[in-house]
Amino acid sequence: MTQFIVSLAVFLALHSIPAIPAIRQRFIRVLGRRPYLVLYSLASLAALAWVFHAAFQLDYVELWPPSAWQAWFPLTLSPVAFFLLISGLFSANPVSVTFRRGDMKPGAVVSITRHPVLWGFLLWAAGHIVANGDLRSLMLFGCFALFALFGMVMAERRNWSNPLNASTSIIPFAAIAQGRARFGIDPAMILALALTVALSAWLLLGGHAALFGTDPLAMTST
Repeated sequence: MTQFIVSLAVFLALHSIPAIPAIRQRFIRVLGRRPYLVLYSLASLAALAWVFHAAFQLDYVELWPPSAWQAWFPLTLSPVAFFLLISGLFSANPVSVTFRRGDMKPGAVVSITRHPVLWGFLLWAAGHIVANGDLRSLMLFGCFALFALFGMVMAERRNWSNPLNASTSIIPFAAIAQGRARFGIDPAMILALALTVALSAWLLLGGHAALFGTDPLAMTST
């Protein structure tokens, strides 16, 4: 349990950096933007691998019995989560998490929600909580979900007066439905769509089983 808590604390602390402009800009000034992005991405992947490794060492405690319908939650929500996460990271966004500079024109995905990366984390985590139904999964993905929600709250408090808020929304597609934003497509969204299709296909065709020992498609027939 100690390793799991420590690894999760490191992961959450590491992923707080993009949400704090002052700290992020300090790293960029010292390292340069491209080296910072490369090192941060490698550190994030290493931290995520450590978290999952530590979680798998915990005892399995069932909270609710598995059922085929539960597996459809991650199958449906994960591609949406991947798209929001990838397009959000590679789109300029002055009010939320991103790899791009905040002084650039906001990306088209911001018209969907001003917190695409955090919504990506939240949807991915929520889908896996329902599908797994055990204590360690609830602890693992529950922390990810709470981190995403907390990140939105903190970003809203920090950027409450930003003019971008008038033409965007927290809830996905709310600003578009209210006529305050227009849906658009830009290169970051096209790249995100292509990577989402490739990543989802790889996971369904054996990648998920190789990494985590479970076949998502097989779970839909149990």
